Amino acid sequence: MAPKRPNILAVILGGGAGTRLSPLTLTRSKPAVPLGGKYRLVDIPISNCINSDILRIFVLTQYNSASLNRHIARTYRFSQFSDGFVEILAAEQTPYSPEWFQGTADAVRQVLPHIGDWGIDTLLILSGDHLYRMDYRKFLARHFESEADVTISVIPFVREQAEDFGLLKAESSGHIVEFREKPKGEALEEMRVDTTAFGLSAEEAARRPFLASMGIYVFKYEWLTKLLARDGTWMDFGKQVIPAAIQCCNVQAFMFDGYWEDIGTISAFHQANLDLTATIPKFNLFDTEAPIFTRARYLPPSKVNNCHINQSIISEGCIITRAVINRSLIGVRTRIDFGATIENTYVMGADFYQSIEDMDGDARGDVPRIGIGEGAVIRNAIIDKNARIGAGVRLVNERGVEDEVAPDGSWHIRERIIIVPKNSVIPNGTVV
Repeated sequence: MAPKRPNILAVILGGGAGTRLSPLTLTRSKPAVPLGGKYRLVDIPISNCINSDILRIFVLTQYNSASLNRHIARTYRFSQFSDGFVEILAAEQTPYSPEWFQGTADAVRQVLPHIGDWGIDTLLILSGDHLYRMDYRKFLARHFESEADVTISVIPFVREQAEDFGLLKAESSGHIVEFREKPKGEALEEMRVDTTAFGLSAEEAARRPFLASMGIYVFKYEWLTKLLARDGTWMDFGKQVIPAAIQCCNVQAFMFDGYWEDIGTISAFHQANLDLTATIPKFNLFDTEAPIFTRARYLPPSKVNNCHINQSIISEGCIITRAVINRSLIGVRTRIDFGATIENTYVMGADFYQSIEDMDGDARGDVPRIGIGEGAVIRNAIIDKNARIGAGVRLVNERGVEDEVAPDGSWHIRERIIIVPKNSVIPNGTVV
């Protein structure tokens, strides 16, 4: 008799208000933030699931979920002959849980009735704001082979990175015996592990002796429900549930040694996007074996006239004329006018094309049209969707400001990076 096939469901945690990514999260949830010119952050874990043959996926969110709902509904429609789905589970008030999600563990606790309807035995818990490519089948295989109650995906880190993450101490067998949240000093040194036991060379093990939690877990469903029921004040997996599980359960480590980036801050988000333009990027969008899926927009090819473009990504549906573009991403439907210069910048593009009549009306009212105006200079910036950048605008942070916000909110500077929020207008000749 063939062994019973595991009954698996994935949950993607949408995160909280996303303040570290503000102002990109002023009007949308963190998983809905545009990535790589044409994708959304949530497309990464969903694509990893689809490529790993995990086709039942819930996305948990509670903040600014309208655009995420729209993206999920338009993008992920499986065959009517399949039980696969990608669905949003927003925080809801019930007689048993009248509060919003209070943390990662609380979010899963509150939606257990919906998850339980599927009669699953294994739950894969993922984060919605990480950039990486993983075959979850290997992760799950490790979980089943070790007969684990909980398996945590870990990544080896150097000392300088390690102190910003939750660290795990594991035996050579992979059995996890200790967890500490962002330890410093002597407490950090005590978390060193011989990572040769996890497949690293002696040289690499000496350089990266710490195992950081990626915030990705596989639970036996029965153990998850027991742990979440044990103490209703446990709100977070990393701080409370995982340490408790280590004390009572078989908790195992799965080593992941590929590219992984937590893009929950503006600087990390900016750098991760710009890295996509490298000749050999750390994250490869051109991997045909494990593609990244997103909404099919059926846009025309981009039109590029007399431009100098170097080490950049140009998405579909753009119209670019006599521009200089270096190490930048240009998102869908972007218009860039004569003589504009764009460097080290992510231009997210637009949700729609303006008609000729609309653009004529803007010109008569001295309002910049959607896109990048004539002669604009933009460096080290993020230009959100539908932004209107006027002619002669200079967004270069000439004063070297670390953090600042325009009085009208039309631009922000965070970590020295200029951000123009969605739908903002930067008038002709503005200098920032």
